[in-house]
Amino acid sequence: MGEKIKKLKKIRLHREGTDTLLWGFIGITAIALLLWRLEARWPFWLFVAVFGTIYLVVVNFYRCPIRYFPEEETDGIVVAPADGKIVVIEEVDEHNYFHDRRLMISIFMSPLNVHANWFPVDGKVKFVYHQNGNYHRAWLPKASEENERSDVMITTPGGVDVLCRQIAGAMARRIVTYAKEGEDCYIDEHLGFIKLGSRVDVFLPVGSEVCVKMGQKTTGDQTVIAKLA
Repeated sequence: MGEKIKKLKKIRLHREGTDTLLWGFIGITAIALLLWRLEARWPFWLFVAVFGTIYLVVVNFYRCPIRYFPEEETDGIVVAPADGKIVVIEEVDEHNYFHDRRLMISIFMSPLNVHANWFPVDGKVKFVYHQNGNYHRAWLPKASEENERSDVMITTPGGVDVLCRQIAGAMARRIVTYAKEGEDCYIDEHLGFIKLGSRVDVFLPVGSEVCVKMGQKTTGDQTVIAKLA
């Protein structure tokens, strides 16, 4: 357990941000040097202050903490697949795959949250399906059905199917999904990444025990959001 806690404190940058951060740094540095050589001191300091701040915000966005679920027993446990805030806890009619009532728990990620996504349960990836769509604000109810999304169905060791849906938001323009059909998956592993504000929905069997409340902040791979019946 001590080793897990030590690893939990380590933070790295996500590989999805490598090109953005590299070229951004090169561009900012080149323009700053040009302004300095032209002896444009006031524009130089204004540029450094504004774009330096923007760059730090982008660096924060691409944080990728190394996390491990603190408990050894994960059977029946559903963890938060993302950092953010609980915006939906309700029973819905799921017509695409289950064709019955499901408990949906949704997490909204602001641009300031870590945007790496984790698998919510242990199991095997049943299928992965990507669908293009609109870019409504991620916290709106219609975003789950109408926005661009990537669906990952996971079958737990107990035979329960759990759907995890990555949803693009108003600013998000790229959903990355690492899950592959037929592969084993574990809650400490990354399911994918979504750039900028977005949302992740988890569809569970009705009767699952909800362990969070509306408006509660979540930490991906750490916060238990539900327990399967």
